[in-house]
Amino acid sequence: MTATVHSTRQSHSEWVRLRTLVNLRWAAVFGQIVAIGAAWVYFDIAFDVTLCLLIVGATVVANLLAMLQFPENRRLSETEAMLTLVFDTAQLSLLLAVTGGLDNPFALLILAPTTIAATALHTRPTLIVGFVTIVLVTLLAFFNEPLVLRDGTVLAVPQIFEFGLWIAIVIGVVFLGLYARRVSSEIHSMGDALFATQMALSREQKLTDLGGVVAAAAHELGTPLATIKLVSTELADELGDRPELREDALLIRQQADRCRDILRGMGRAGKDDKHLRVAPLMAVLREAAEPHVGRGKTILFEAAPAVGGGERQPSIIRYPELIHALRNLVQNAVDFARETVWVEAEWTDDSVTVRVVDDGPGYPAGVLGRIGDPFLSARKGDADRGKRPEYEGMGLGLFIAKTLLERTGATLSFANGTAPFLRGTEYPGRSGAVVEVVWPAGRIVAPDGALGENQPITR
Repeated sequence: MTATVHSTRQSHSEWVRLRTLVNLRWAAVFGQIVAIGAAWVYFDIAFDVTLCLLIVGATVVANLLAMLQFPENRRLSETEAMLTLVFDTAQLSLLLAVTGGLDNPFALLILAPTTIAATALHTRPTLIVGFVTIVLVTLLAFFNEPLVLRDGTVLAVPQIFEFGLWIAIVIGVVFLGLYARRVSSEIHSMGDALFATQMALSREQKLTDLGGVVAAAAHELGTPLATIKLVSTELADELGDRPELREDALLIRQQADRCRDILRGMGRAGKDDKHLRVAPLMAVLREAAEPHVGRGKTILFEAAPAVGGGERQPSIIRYPELIHALRNLVQNAVDFARETVWVEAEWTDDSVTVRVVDDGPGYPAGVLGRIGDPFLSARKGDADRGKRPEYEGMGLGLFIAKTLLERTGATLSFANGTAPFLRGTEYPGRSGAVVEVVWPAGRIVAPDGALGENQPITR
């Protein structure tokens, strides 16, 4: 799963279609032609219209070549997208250079390619596009053709305003680039994490459904296996005078019996009955923690009614996502526990609460409020990397667990069992991370009679 998510993140830079940038260019070409025509016809500004149209024509030629050479669904590599945005920045800078430079009110549009790069590309190509933009804007401040009316009037803003505009564009490149990059990174990370969550839920659902498939197979194959056994028995009786053939018939009957026993055992293990959908609370918690019981840490299970709760342990709906999510929480606790992990359960008439507590170092205070976000290294320091180099610690497991549990109606809270500045000898028992999961009783507790009525034993 980790490799799949990693490859998905790597492909984000190739999500930009060439046709998308081509369409944006057509919009830019239309706007540039309208601006040139309005300035020439309505505002009597004297500038080299032919040169301006040639610069705009370069974009038109580039667009036509892209449309003719590549299919509509062509997606650009990161380098190709970066070069495309650099070209757009250079084309707009050249057009501004012959129409007043930074005195041109459309100079602000030079921020667009950097913003697109920050949204669609990784950090390095974004920095390249931003650097090129800053260099070209700086050159525009010194080298440009001033705007002049046909009567000879020069249109120019005071130098202090021109300097202020240069500063504003440079700051805009940096700020908008960082802002767009940060937002797009969070969106991509959330998308990757949700994709991983869907994979985890799908896998758990398939495992649950497999039991029903096996039970159905055992039921459907029962009749043909019985027929094979009956026919092979009759053949064995009729072939009493031919021992070599009789042994083959007996072997067929023996293998049919073996198939029946195998399917019967599989059917018992995976029978799609009510016990697969409903189970006592502690049975579900033990099932979730079972893969981590033998990993060198002690896992203790505790269950008790809270104030206002009945003495009888509730039976809960055995959601596949609930099992997978609780298993992730226990795994995280076992990874960081020193010796012991506690899985506690309590209930009232209105709610069911499960807590997973360890005796490890707990969550760093600086990231405690962000626990449950994807790709967050929440509990792994340099010392932990040395002890567990294989543990990636991206926070994806906690995010998956949180998302899956919220699908079942739960609310999660993360805390530390004690102050993080205590020394190892001063730690109380439940000193590490605490994850508390609370469900409304109506969302998880199975209704009365969900397991059906007890049937009398008959001979």
